[in-house]
Amino acid sequence: MADPPGCCSTCATCLLCPYSCQWITAKKEKRKGLRTTKYDCSWFFFLFCIFLFTLVWLYFAIIILNDLHNFNEFIFRQRKLWLDWSLVLLIATAVLISYSSVLLVLALCLQLCGQPLKLHWVHKILLILTALVVAAAFTGLGMKWAEEWKSARISLQATGPFLHIGTVGGMTLLAWPLASFIYHTRSTGLKVFLLLMYCAAMIALYLAPLGITSPCIMEEKQLPPKPALVGHRGAPMLAPENTLMSLHKAVDCDVQVFETDVMVSADGVPFLMHDEELTRTTNVQAVFPERAALNSTAFNWTDLQQLDAGSWFLERRPFPTVQSLSPGDRKEAAKQKIPSLGQALEAAKQSNISIMFDLRPENHSDYQNFVNVTLEVILQSGIPLQQVLWLPDGFREDVKQQAPGVQHVYGRKRLEDEKEPVLHVNLPYQDMSSEEIRQYRHDNISVNLYVVNQPWLFSVMWCSGVSSVTTNACQVLKEMKHPIWLLPSSTYLVIWIVVDCFSFLNIIWAFVLMK
Repeated sequence: MADPPGCCSTCATCLLCPYSCQWITAKKEKRKGLRTTKYDCSWFFFLFCIFLFTLVWLYFAIIILNDLHNFNEFIFRQRKLWLDWSLVLLIATAVLISYSSVLLVLALCLQLCGQPLKLHWVHKILLILTALVVAAAFTGLGMKWAEEWKSARISLQATGPFLHIGTVGGMTLLAWPLASFIYHTRSTGLKVFLLLMYCAAMIALYLAPLGITSPCIMEEKQLPPKPALVGHRGAPMLAPENTLMSLHKAVDCDVQVFETDVMVSADGVPFLMHDEELTRTTNVQAVFPERAALNSTAFNWTDLQQLDAGSWFLERRPFPTVQSLSPGDRKEAAKQKIPSLGQALEAAKQSNISIMFDLRPENHSDYQNFVNVTLEVILQSGIPLQQVLWLPDGFREDVKQQAPGVQHVYGRKRLEDEKEPVLHVNLPYQDMSSEEIRQYRHDNISVNLYVVNQPWLFSVMWCSGVSSVTTNACQVLKEMKHPIWLLPSSTYLVIWIVVDCFSFLNIIWAFVLMK
């Protein structure tokens, strides 16, 4: 290997120490005849792949933050353990990406300084473990949470143009150590192989925008109206979910619809509750320890009113926003009880917002009676029926006969042989493409997608033309006056050409200068 080009002995030693775990000065290295062998090159290639692998996982980790509260709830129902897994996910991912990034930077600096790439065996073992951990994470994601792959597709629409620019920039910088390696290695075959691979990758990147589509690549005048906000169980980041406080906080966020879940007590009183068990959102284990595992519908209304439905919110802190609550909000949250559907309807009527709900559990043997009791409460409440959005599919025809003014929302896409026109649909945000949303909008079908919490995702839904979104973060989305980014196609074309030309000139300059 040639003498270190422009790299002092001290710098070379400082680089070699953490990468190779050897305190070797440049002169000693030269006397020992250490060189970067093909074996060392293979480990550098493995390091580069691990860096890309962890970088892709970091991207996925940021995406799934939108839905991680659902994962927290799932783990609680399975293990009765509450933990904010977003912190675990981010900390673990940050450690993995930082480790591989530091090693990669050290390797590139060593190559530019003309030093051997002798990766220590400890680093080799840790890199293999990193690969296994990330592979296990991807495998678990694919097996237990497959819908997040659809979320990744949507995220590429939001970040595609910027990922392209960042990737082109990173690959352009890679030209410098690549040129140094090519000029210093003696293997002609390896030189040709690396050059061909690099050129193929750069050509693919230069042409990548031909396949990049995003609903936010449009003119300002083409931007659809801002989607209305539907409070998911109210405003669960600001108050205990499915409580009157949560409904009022949602009203303060300018939501147009309060989304909730309804169950019917053993003595026939419909009440707000999402889980089939009461353990997550009440103190049922302290009040009725021997009955805590029973279904919510096994309790009568008198028993339910003895439960505290707010203190859990302050103790478990399901969202980081709980820490920033005012003393008055904390005091109010601690006093929350399970509200009846009648109380929620009265609050919705006074606040002039709509209410949308599911009736659970749909597989209950007495479900038809649940429907009848719920309809009776709705009709007695005096709320305008057009403010009631009915989600349950069971006995829908009976509902249309008994309460003809209720708006029916379907949890499925419209059918080709639909007997009656479908005017409202409520679907997971992963289940509808931007093209389908635009088509439904053209056909005057209201589309509500759930659960949208992150501004980047809300921006994509906004640009696509969705009618409304169900969200946990109404206080965040309320403040958005514009999508995060909006780019006319002509402007994106100019950016694409400028970035590619600048990259090409830098690559040429790198190979000329390093020679």
